[in-house]
Amino acid sequence: MMKTAMKPKPHALPRPGEDAATDGAVLAQLAAMQRLSVNELKAKWEALFGTAAPNNARAFLELRIGYRIQELTYGGLSRDTRRMLDLLADEVEGKIARKGMSVDARNPLPGTRLLREWDGVEHAVTVLADGYEWQGRKYRSLSAIAKAITGTSWNGFRFFGMGGRKGNRA
Repeated sequence: MMKTAMKPKPHALPRPGEDAATDGAVLAQLAAMQRLSVNELKAKWEALFGTAAPNNARAFLELRIGYRIQELTYGGLSRDTRRMLDLLADEVEGKIARKGMSVDARNPLPGTRLLREWDGVEHAVTVLADGYEWQGRKYRSLSAIAKAITGTSWNGFRFFGMGGRKGNRA
């Protein structure tokens, strides 16, 4: 019988909670930051980012350095998450360079009607291929419709009862 050589799997970065030694090392680095002076934090910034620190605000430096330590240890955002954030940023800034709605598993199929009662009035929203329609007007997000209905900022998915996190329904 002939054996074939198998390619080794690429080493995946650990996830938080999977390796106690890695988690301990990260926590130790995060705790040690509290004892550093602002100048020492700025030096750590330069070592981790390869650029001078943008300011002297201790809280900002600790937060970003802490994130960077975790990012280097556990990995950064997935390609899909970065794409989603780019799409959301474009939407907030009013850019329409990219076609279609943000890719989000919570988006219902085009043609779906969403119903929500607010202050005794029933509101119907129709899901389109590239947005949503409410009261004859097209919107790019459910959050924009929820704000138009209530006058305050809402997460559109939560406002229309589609929840946000797995197992957490509004």
